[in-house]
Amino acid sequence: MSKLWQKTTTVDELVENFTVGRDREFDAQMAAFDVLGSLAHTRMLQSIGLLSSEDLDLVQKELKSIYKDIDAGNFTIEADVEDVHSQVETLLTRRIGDAGKKIHSGRSRNDQVLVDLKLFFRHELQQVVEEVKALFDLLIELSEKHKAVLLPGYTHLQIAMPSSFGLWFGAYAESLVDDLELLLAAYKITNKNPLGSAAGYGSSFPLNRTLTTQLLGFESLNYNVVYAQMGRGKTERVIAQALSSIAATLAKMAMDQTLYLSQNFGFVSYPDNLTTGSSIMPHKKNPDVWEIMRGKCNRLQALPNDVAMMTTNLPSGYHRELQLLKELLFPAFGELKQCLNMAAFMLQHIEVKADILNDPKYAYLFSVDEVNKLVLQGMPFRDAYKKIGADIEQGNFNADKKANHTHEGSIGNLNNAEIAGAMEKLLRSFDFDKTKKSVESLVS
Repeated sequence: MSKLWQKTTTVDELVENFTVGRDREFDAQMAAFDVLGSLAHTRMLQSIGLLSSEDLDLVQKELKSIYKDIDAGNFTIEADVEDVHSQVETLLTRRIGDAGKKIHSGRSRNDQVLVDLKLFFRHELQQVVEEVKALFDLLIELSEKHKAVLLPGYTHLQIAMPSSFGLWFGAYAESLVDDLELLLAAYKITNKNPLGSAAGYGSSFPLNRTLTTQLLGFESLNYNVVYAQMGRGKTERVIAQALSSIAATLAKMAMDQTLYLSQNFGFVSYPDNLTTGSSIMPHKKNPDVWEIMRGKCNRLQALPNDVAMMTTNLPSGYHRELQLLKELLFPAFGELKQCLNMAAFMLQHIEVKADILNDPKYAYLFSVDEVNKLVLQGMPFRDAYKKIGADIEQGNFNADKKANHTHEGSIGNLNNAEIAGAMEKLLRSFDFDKTKKSVESLVS
C-alpha cells in the first residue's frame, strides 16, 4: 500500500491490515472536506511565500476539479492508497507534477485529519439541526391542532392528572430545544480551526493560521497547538453527548407511542401500512418503527461512554486508536438523522382519539382539580384533600371532566409561541450562513 510517510521499510501485511482497519471506508466520507482544507492551506502557503502564484493556480484549479469529482460521486480511494489525504495528494501530483508535492508544507497528517474531521462534523451537525427543526415544527403544529383533546397523565404508570395532546406534543418540542442547546455547545467546540498545529507542536514555518480560519469559515482558532491535538477525542465526546441527548428524547417519545398504540391504552392510531403484522395473529398492528427507533436511540445513548472509554487516560499528543473514533461517531450521525426523519414521517400520519376520558377508569383523573375547587371556595387544602379522598372511598366522587388550567405551560396556556421563539433564537446562534459562504468562496 502506498504511503506518503513510507521510506524504505515495508510494513508487515498483518500489521498493515490490523492498523488500517476500516479507516479508508470512513475516510471516503471526508474527501470533500480534505479538499477544502487543502484549498485553504495552499492559499495560506502562497501568502507566506512557500508556494508561487503559478503553482498556487495549478493546485487550486486541480483541487477544485477533484472537489467536483467528489461531489459527482466519481472519487474513490484506490486499493493501494492508504487514506483520503494520500489519495488527494497522489491525484494532484499525478495530474500537475511537482506542484502537487508542495501542498503538505507546514502541516502534518495529524492536523490535516483534524481539520477534515472538524469540517465533517460541522457539516453533519448542521444536517442534524435541520432534521431536529423539521420535527420540532411538526410537533408545535400538532400541539396547536390537538390542544383541546384531553389525555390522561400518569405518574408511576398510575392514572394521575389530566393532560392533553397539546401538552404531549409540546413537551417533546421543548425537549428538542434543550437538546439543541447541547448541540450548539458541540458545534461551537467543533467550529474552531486546528490547522497549523501540525503534529501537535506547531511549525518553524511562519504560518498564518488566522487566514486559514477565515477561509474555512471557522469561528475561531484552537490557539494552543498542543491543545489542538488534545481536542481530538474531546470534540467527539462533546458531540456524542449532544447526539445522545436528542436520542434520549426520541427514545422516550417512541416508548410513549408504543404504549399509546397498544389496545390497553388506545390513545392513537396509524394507517395499516405504517404498522406490521404477526405471522400467526391476524389482528396485530405492531409499532415496529417506534420500537426500532427506541432500540437505535437507546444504543446511541451509549455513545458518550464508548467515546470516553476510547480516550480515557491518554496522555497529550496523538495516539493511533483515535482513528477508531470514526467508527463510533460517523455511523451515529446517520442513525440519528434517520430516526429524526422517521419520527416526523410517522407523526405526520398520527390519528389521536378524541374521547379518551369517557372511559370509566379515568373517573378519578380530576380529583386534584376538585380539591382545588374547594380550596378556591375557602376550604384549607388539607381539609379539601380529606373530603375528596373520603368521597372517592365512599363512591360519591363526581367531576365535570373539564380542565381549567390557565397558568404558563399548562393545558390552557401551552406557551408554544415562546417555545418556538427559543428555538429560533438558538438556530440563529449556529450562523450556518457564514460557513456556507466560506465553502462556496473556496470552491468557486
